[in-house]
Amino acid sequence: MFQGETIATGALKTCEECKVTPKNQVLQSAAGYYIGTWCDCGPYSRESGYYKSREDAQKALEAGGFERT
Repeated sequence: MFQGETIATGALKTCEECKVTPKNQVLQSAAGYYIGTWCDCGPYSRESGYYKSREDAQKALEAGGFERT
């Protein structure tokens, strides 16, 4: 992971293109569920690793116990 690649490591908190300040939420990709952000432009950041289920990701989001490794 590179410095500034996630909001937690210094990426801008507001999308420069659409001016949205996205909130962490559970999202899904082909690799699985993850905690990330979405703005009007589309996916903005992936703030966590991947989880096997939406429920596991939601629990981590609610607990605040997530990070991207």
